[in-house]
Amino acid sequence: MLTIDNLHAEVGGTNQSRPILTGLSLSVKAGEVHAIMGPNGAGKSTLAYVLGGRPGYEVTGGTVSYMGQDLLAMEPHERAAAGLFLGFQYPVEIPGVSNLQFLREALNSQRRARGEEPLSGGEFLKLAREKAALLKMDMEMLKRPVNVGFSGGEKKRNEMVQMGILDPAFAVLDETDSGLDIDALRVVGEGINAIMRKPGKGVLLITHYQRLLDYVRPDFVHVLSSGRIVRTGGPELALQLEEQGYEAVA
Repeated sequence: MLTIDNLHAEVGGTNQSRPILTGLSLSVKAGEVHAIMGPNGAGKSTLAYVLGGRPGYEVTGGTVSYMGQDLLAMEPHERAAAGLFLGFQYPVEIPGVSNLQFLREALNSQRRARGEEPLSGGEFLKLAREKAALLKMDMEMLKRPVNVGFSGGEKKRNEMVQMGILDPAFAVLDETDSGLDIDALRVVGEGINAIMRKPGKGVLLITHYQRLLDYVRPDFVHVLSSGRIVRTGGPELALQLEEQGYEAVA
């Protein structure tokens, strides 16, 4: 579903570029959840941004194939229309833009790109209520400007509602557990399972800690260090990392 082969990437301008990814290879099949763990500065967020097509990150080598397509040749909106979702470590606020209007426009834009009919206002509201209930989020919050005045946990829960509405084929989730208390962590974990734990979908879950993996059990855990995968194992590897730290395990 997603195949990354010998990926190299830099961040920064021409005179200040720094290599971050230094030969990263990884393959995620449909129906699988892969967790990536690693110390600060290892390149975890850079990988997420490169896959999402964020400006300022330059690929200098390697390939990324997504569902048979050259992902790196696609614009960010084309990647989204093809079913790729990027969950941000720090979701942004968009003052003056209604959550509901933002999500309806995003969803219908993707549906049009796929040759599907856009949802009517009533159809969209029904879908939004369903996904908000799944994440135990009050519909009144979806009427507010995007993430404005939200706590860190509310922003992450709102982002999972967005994922549920857009219903992507593949999700790259960058530290979705950041800022979540115990109850919100469970709700978000259950939401990820309900939305993405399906045969035709895939998840790349980036995290510092093992705690989210208690709810979203990965098929594989990878340790990312100095821009490349240095170790791969099953869910037990995350427990080992929690106990011994990255230096001992990697």
